[in-house]
Amino acid sequence: MDQDPPQAPRTFDTFHMGRSGMDLYSNDVGAAFVDIKSFAAYVGGSPTNMSVGCRRLGLNSALLTAFGEDPVGDFVAHFLKEEGVDIRFCPRKPGRNTSAVVLGIEPPDKFPLVFYRDNCADIALSIDDVLAAPIARSRVFQFAGTNLSREPSRSATLYAAELARDAGATVVLDLDFRPNQWHDARAYGTAVRSSLPNVEIVMGTEDEINAALLTDPGAVRLTDSQVSDARVKGDTAGHARALIDKGPRVVVEKRGEQGCRIHRRGSAAEDVPGFSVTVQNILGAGDAFGAGFLYGYVKGWDLRKAARLGNACGAMVVTRHGCSVSMPFYEEVMGFADERGGL
Repeated sequence: MDQDPPQAPRTFDTFHMGRSGMDLYSNDVGAAFVDIKSFAAYVGGSPTNMSVGCRRLGLNSALLTAFGEDPVGDFVAHFLKEEGVDIRFCPRKPGRNTSAVVLGIEPPDKFPLVFYRDNCADIALSIDDVLAAPIARSRVFQFAGTNLSREPSRSATLYAAELARDAGATVVLDLDFRPNQWHDARAYGTAVRSSLPNVEIVMGTEDEINAALLTDPGAVRLTDSQVSDARVKGDTAGHARALIDKGPRVVVEKRGEQGCRIHRRGSAAEDVPGFSVTVQNILGAGDAFGAGFLYGYVKGWDLRKAARLGNACGAMVVTRHGCSVSMPFYEEVMGFADERGGL
């Protein structure tokens, strides 16, 4: 089906594209991975988490991912429907599996994670799948860096970003660096940089920003199988400026308990303070930040206030067990922020 013209009404506040799956989180918090006795099942995947976070805050969000013809896909789809995320455009991929993740939780700083993404459904998203989804009817189109790790998802995502930008949507890239999803860590940056002419806002951690300009694979340090927390050395401020030079007008650097730093074209970086909490699980905090930030952006808030809401959402999620299921609702996150000085 043809993509909607630029003058089409904005049916969706946010449209997210990328990975989804079942997350199995250790119930034995603090136990070594070999000593885990049971897991809780949730729904995860960076763009999927963000779609749920945006929906819980009150936005009309849609998701373009893919499921296998399997019970895991049924599990993920059921949760998303219950949450009110529009998944009408998510295909099933025969012969492929819905993705899965297994996570150990050893706070404050050890979260071993195993991805099961061989032959996964969402990496098979195609250009035809993009054409069947009304991406042009969204105010914001958001995708993740992992989308670009393999074909056909890479070409489909680049095509979707181009269509969205041409239709007047704001294109947002969540860097989402997962080193074990790439045959060479430097290929991640090459793929990310190829998308930037169509991207307006980039979101990522200090390490992800450095990974996007990586030249030395030895600069990547991954300990305890913490795929979601790889350390990458580099000149973060310089790399943020380099990303902006390639197209985006804003790079939002997620800094955990320190909040975030907003890099703008032609302006000095601005620090936005976070909220102090006790960490139980870091996974999903960045996605919660993204949802809060996008809510503020869609509502026309200035970037500092939007980032402050993102910080509050992230702070709430690190105190909880799962990712998507832990995304805060608008009233509770505003209450959380108000008790701590407000936005």
